[in-house]
Amino acid sequence: MDSIAAIILAAGKGTRMKSSKVKVLHPLAGEPLLSFPLEAARAADAERIVVVVGHQADEVRRHFSGRDDIDFALQEKQHGTGHAVACAAPLLRGFQGTVLILCGDVPLIRAETLQRMLAGHRESGAAVTVLTAVVDNPRGYGRIIQDGSGRVIGIVEEKDATEEQRAVREINSGIYCVDGPFLFEAVAGLSRDNAQGEYYLTDIVRTAVGQGRSCAACPVEDAVDVMGINDRVQLAQAETVLRRRINEAHMLDGVTIRDPGATYIDRGTVIGRDTCIHPNVHISGSTEIGERCVIEPSAVIRGCRIGDGVIVKAGSVLEDSIIRDGASIGPMAHLRPGTELMEKVKIGNFVETKKITMGKGSKASHLTYLGDATIGSDVNIGCGTITCNYDGVSKHRTVIEDDVFVGSDVQFVAPVTVGRNSLVAAGSTVTRDVPPDSLAIARSQQVNKEGWVKERAQGKGQKAKG
Repeated sequence: MDSIAAIILAAGKGTRMKSSKVKVLHPLAGEPLLSFPLEAARAADAERIVVVVGHQADEVRRHFSGRDDIDFALQEKQHGTGHAVACAAPLLRGFQGTVLILCGDVPLIRAETLQRMLAGHRESGAAVTVLTAVVDNPRGYGRIIQDGSGRVIGIVEEKDATEEQRAVREINSGIYCVDGPFLFEAVAGLSRDNAQGEYYLTDIVRTAVGQGRSCAACPVEDAVDVMGINDRVQLAQAETVLRRRINEAHMLDGVTIRDPGATYIDRGTVIGRDTCIHPNVHISGSTEIGERCVIEPSAVIRGCRIGDGVIVKAGSVLEDSIIRDGASIGPMAHLRPGTELMEKVKIGNFVETKKITMGKGSKASHLTYLGDATIGSDVNIGCGTITCNYDGVSKHRTVIEDDVFVGSDVQFVAPVTVGRNSLVAAGSTVTRDVPPDSLAIARSQQVNKEGWVKERAQGKGQKAKG
């Protein structure tokens, strides 16, 4: 099989996005637009990938740095798609295989579509194969011009098209398979004699026909696959399509999604079988969720690893945390980055955690802040407990060992350690270490002044009479 290289055109600014950020870095289902054609090229077995960058070239390079299969070609001034390919040509000098040309702002292209196009290109022996779509409204797209036998003889941009040509509904997607040696020779000979004064890549079809070489069209099964993103309306439309695909894939793998249209799962999320996702859940950041979990409505989960049989109750927010099997979170809990909860831990309503580890079977059922703490197994944290971890300059750690019972409304002024099997009385402010097997009481002695309220009221009455 011929070797495959890919050129991805990503130099444009994307003026209609009306953004300070270059278009190909705008996020779609948690990833920048450019990542989608990059992944599609890899799935199509492209051995080498050249990304043509222009606007915010350094930002694009930085975002995708560290990937060995990507080279970047700079198109300093954008003089059209043909010029962009010419900028990539030096990086593929001597390449004899097939060049796959993709657009950085066409994110919905499927790998299987590219594989089908490549197979058809090889079988036909064409110099150029263009991926096409038949659409109801072809406005703004280049039209595919064919002869009486169905062979492609040209692609005409709308600004250069006649009225008859504009009536054609088969459009150019901007995605091509091209014989490598022919491509680089053809783009070197392009001219700017057209309505936009640009080097059109589409003119390589005319060059091929002029040399007596064949050109073929490969129609897509669904025109949405080649939808380009030019503004934020189209970005939202693409997001809807992509999220539907993501949710359908999870459901076919055994995940229950109660309302797919109101469930937002980023690409790259892993979810185990028999897990149930309720409406208005947002899952992002390469999260992994195990089997038989329940994610209740309006939960937000980012960058977490969640074990089997975990319940995340309504309205909870989980960020960059690890939750082991059988844990229960929420409702309305907030797990901040660095939280690690062992098996069967319970974090209840309005509990916030940050940079803690919590041992098996421990629980903090409500209205508690636990930050910068190491908490052992089978620990009970009473309502209203606070680890006072910040002294205004530095953060300090609280250590609570196994089998400790903490009463309600306790403050731990870190750094402090509570030994195993101890009990901390409700209302205590703990400032010193507690030995194992101890009772810690750290609160003011209660004083009852009998009759004080009545005497105060009588005194006020006498002053008023005076």
